[in-house]
Amino acid sequence: MLTGEQYRASLDDGRATYFEGERIDDIPNHPILGVACNVAADCYDRFYAPEADARSPLMGTPKSAQELKDRIPLLHSADMLAHVTYSSIMTLITAAGRMPDMPVYNARIMAYVEEMQAKDLRITQCITDAKGDRSLPPGKQPDPDSYCRVVERRADGVVIRGAKLHITGASLGHELLTIPTKSMKPGEEDYAIACCVPVNAPGVKIVNTSYAPRHADTRDFPVSATDHCPEGFVIFDDVFVPNERIFLDGEIQYAATFAHSLGLWERLGSLAFLADSADVLVGFAQLIAEANGLERVGHVKEKISDMIIHATLVRASLEAAIFNCNFGPDGAAFPDELYINAGKYHGAANYSQIVRHLHDISGGSIVTAPSIADLENNEVGALVRKYMAGGNGAPGEYRMKLFHAIRDITADAYGGWRFVTNLQAGGGLYAQRIVTRMHYDLDSAKNSALHSAHMQMDEAAE
Repeated sequence: MLTGEQYRASLDDGRATYFEGERIDDIPNHPILGVACNVAADCYDRFYAPEADARSPLMGTPKSAQELKDRIPLLHSADMLAHVTYSSIMTLITAAGRMPDMPVYNARIMAYVEEMQAKDLRITQCITDAKGDRSLPPGKQPDPDSYCRVVERRADGVVIRGAKLHITGASLGHELLTIPTKSMKPGEEDYAIACCVPVNAPGVKIVNTSYAPRHADTRDFPVSATDHCPEGFVIFDDVFVPNERIFLDGEIQYAATFAHSLGLWERLGSLAFLADSADVLVGFAQLIAEANGLERVGHVKEKISDMIIHATLVRASLEAAIFNCNFGPDGAAFPDELYINAGKYHGAANYSQIVRHLHDISGGSIVTAPSIADLENNEVGALVRKYMAGGNGAPGEYRMKLFHAIRDITADAYGGWRFVTNLQAGGGLYAQRIVTRMHYDLDSAKNSALHSAHMQMDEAAE
């Protein structure tokens, strides 16, 4: 296992990482990327064990419903890189179980997973392509590189070209799990490529963006000041991939297998996050209602009740997905597809209404409250504290801190990132609708309806 310091040192490997127009050669000491790097390093230290054969509990394979459930709070106590590494490993294991007639690829996948677990490395997922003209499939794009593809095949491997978007933590990890973004048709074999690429491989270039606050005083950003991770725009500029790192190459019938496998684990993580964040939003709504002296007002209580019901239903979907789990050929536990997708859809589709309730309860001060630094000004500090005081004896500084926290997570750069990623993580809402319908037992529902009407299925054929 790696220590935090060893992790920091591992990023000095010649990787081509860019941020706001400049190449970054010292990630740990960068004012923005370095904060996220240090969070990951702290996570390494927290779970470090010195034994030679020790394995990180963050990267193990769950074998039961209880282990699936226990893994969620463990991952939530870790950093973003631990999340995406776990889902990457489980994506590969899931995909291998769904390709029983591909023993060579399966052997490579399991060998790769074992290597990553043994070396305690971090993996990020590259799935969404640039896509170019989205009305056209990969094989008909004016620019064939709009989807990541194989441009050369050699005896010892392949060369890939293309770009992958929205890759959380790409510059902070060690490996890039690169998979097709969708199913492929005959003639699109070059786009059916799944492989893993080291971040520092020649030809890999990562352009980063970040919602991290750019303010010298971060007290007004109590969450995003440390809880941020860069998003990578990953470019594969003719990158060579050796055979042992290739898990699919041209077999179009399995092109969607990796995307569906990743969707399962991404939606599990997203649903768990939606469940936890819903409870946090309920908590903030009650706290600010009390600080405003409005906790007994009817419409405020109704809004908080709506939020509580939403939080409870999202949590129930998560519990149902875990305890109705299925098992793969090697005994790995997989969450139930129906409850995962239905829960993720419900949580994401209704997130904006829950935030609207919170904003309505809070009032305009979530975006207009003075800064914490203003309290330290000799001329206006005492007056700000006086007039920002609220109901139930809530001190001005306490109420201001609540406003800033609510703004940070729902109405500023980080809040915008959360809003978009809640919708898009694991695919947009339409993807969850498709998978939910696919796994719902519609025939059973029809039979139940006919039974309740004292009818038989064969009457429909008359």
